[in-house]
Amino acid sequence: MQLMLRISKKIGANILEKKLYIVRCGEVALKGMNKPYFERILLERVRKAIECYEDAEAKWIDGLMFVRVPADIPEDDVIAKCVRVFGVASVSPAVEAPKNIDEIGRVAAEFMQKIIDEEGVQTFKVKGKRADKSFAVQSPEIGRIVGAIILKSCKVLRVDVHDPQVTLTVDVRREGAYIFRDKIRGFGGLPLGTNGKGLILMSGGIDSPVAAFMMAKRGMSIEAVHFHSYPYTSQRAQKKVEDLVRVLAGYMGTVRMHVINLLPIQEQIVTHCPEDETTLLVRRFMMRIAEAIAVKNGDMMLITGEDLGQVASQTAEALVVTDSVVKMPVMRPLIAMDKVDIMDKAREIGTYDISIQPYEDCCTVFLPKHPVTKPKLDRIEASESALDVQALVDAAVASEEIIEIRP
Repeated sequence: MQLMLRISKKIGANILEKKLYIVRCGEVALKGMNKPYFERILLERVRKAIECYEDAEAKWIDGLMFVRVPADIPEDDVIAKCVRVFGVASVSPAVEAPKNIDEIGRVAAEFMQKIIDEEGVQTFKVKGKRADKSFAVQSPEIGRIVGAIILKSCKVLRVDVHDPQVTLTVDVRREGAYIFRDKIRGFGGLPLGTNGKGLILMSGGIDSPVAAFMMAKRGMSIEAVHFHSYPYTSQRAQKKVEDLVRVLAGYMGTVRMHVINLLPIQEQIVTHCPEDETTLLVRRFMMRIAEAIAVKNGDMMLITGEDLGQVASQTAEALVVTDSVVKMPVMRPLIAMDKVDIMDKAREIGTYDISIQPYEDCCTVFLPKHPVTKPKLDRIEASESALDVQALVDAAVASEEIIEIRP
């Protein structure tokens, strides 16, 4: 009996030494018979995100993920790591209470007093949830009883059911009662790695990092290919792209980037092909090279940051001509987005300030004054007949440099 008591006290001490976070999934909850698979991957991703903390743990309990980390870890750090995991809909710092209405009220009052001390709030309300229907007190009564206990303990407060400064939620479940205030939104989507692997054509602009992010949010693992035209483009321009990919790696983990010098191909195009077709011909070579790299590395599809009508190479006619050189599906997650919306998303994910740095990329080299906007496939193919297309593609692929970019 004494041994069991000591063990019980030790377990209780360990719980007190850790802070609890409730992690909710979004779309994963709708996956029907496949739900266990998605939950398992999401749990692995969250565990990977918090593995930097000693003695951290995460596990699913009745549809919610419970994350516990040492109490001395800053709350903002833990939340930031969790919300960046694709598949996480929201995170709430929480406290746990025994399933006794008086104890729930006591713990809630302590929780509320801490908020008062830190923020000086004066109004609140309590929302009760009873997931465990065997609990004797129903949801509306939970809110009223706990609210009354808080009022008795925290004299400065008053109830405001319409516009409170603080809303406390009391969630009574089979394993215990949980009290929390905030739901910090995550990016949602699907856990990384549940939807195959794709290769993003990564420039130094605003669009392609956002496109990579959006496909990763749908569960796709991402590799990147970057084209440069050294010495016409600088080493700093490539460093800018590496910085962009490093930001993305903060969401995706290590990203492999394939680096290709496109200059020999561009020089052949400028020498042997019509000037107004230069941009489109270069783009077709990029797609061929990207497909060859993707096939070699087991990528299922290509991804680009193209936005319909944004530039000459992104008209409907140009995109049809570009896609004709590859058999692999080409994903364009930004195709119907406004540029302002893309810029807002870039700011949200942290790539915008890097993207606007004034370093040139290969697309600005040998840029024609009047690029063709409504190309005809037969004319483009006729222009390419002056080039040894396959030899140029093979040489570019053979010269690739591979960089592993970590968060």
